[in-house]
Amino acid sequence: MELLIVSLASLLAGLVDAIVGGGGLILLPALFATFPTAAPATLFGTNKSASIWGTAFATVQYSRKVVMPWRSLLPAAVAGLVGSLIGAWAVTLVDPSLFRKALPVMLAVLLIYTLAKKDLGRSHAPRYTGALEAWVAAAIGLTIGFYDGFFGPGTGSFLVFAYVRLMGYDFLNASASAKLINVATNFSALMLFAFQGHVWWHLALAMAVSNIVGSLIGTRLALKHGAGFVRQVFILVVLALIVKTAYDTWLR
Repeated sequence: MELLIVSLASLLAGLVDAIVGGGGLILLPALFATFPTAAPATLFGTNKSASIWGTAFATVQYSRKVVMPWRSLLPAAVAGLVGSLIGAWAVTLVDPSLFRKALPVMLAVLLIYTLAKKDLGRSHAPRYTGALEAWVAAAIGLTIGFYDGFFGPGTGSFLVFAYVRLMGYDFLNASASAKLINVATNFSALMLFAFQGHVWWHLALAMAVSNIVGSLIGTRLALKHGAGFVRQVFILVVLALIVKTAYDTWLR
């Protein structure tokens, strides 16, 4: 029964994650509720062992239908991996709970800005080309990769927003690009958790398969319905993140 519950949660998380990120909102609470006595690090590591596969498959699916800017994406992915490792190291020096109270406010500002700019992310008009695009993308990857390694919640949403606002992408192309960077940041986190023995491999396979199935469904929905649909899901996910992080910070 426990395997069934977390597998279904992983499927739904993969679906949401493939569209706009935020699958952790679904899978992590499911893991904590199903295994209340488990070490948090083990549940985080097990979550990463599933979500990385769905994100990787989403990247492949998007690359078949969307023109991926590989010349800027690859440096961004490498920078994201490095940033995530630095962020994970920084956790050992600074208490990440300092970010906890600021996160709901940051997400609320992001949501208000997106709602106020009704045309934001509806058209695809990249602002940069060549080396400059690669440098800007790498800066995004490094910064948000650091955040992912240091704290984590909402990483996918922050990546999508950064690509929309800073790079001039529409929500569909931004989500596609964000996936590869997210694979890199998840990989570094997974390696760290695995090295420390914080992954339940007996759950990982079933959860990974479920996450991939959900990812394939989510990717198809995003590609079929386009940037407007991804924008709507983005707004819903960010709203859910605000509620979840505000509850965790101020009410729990």
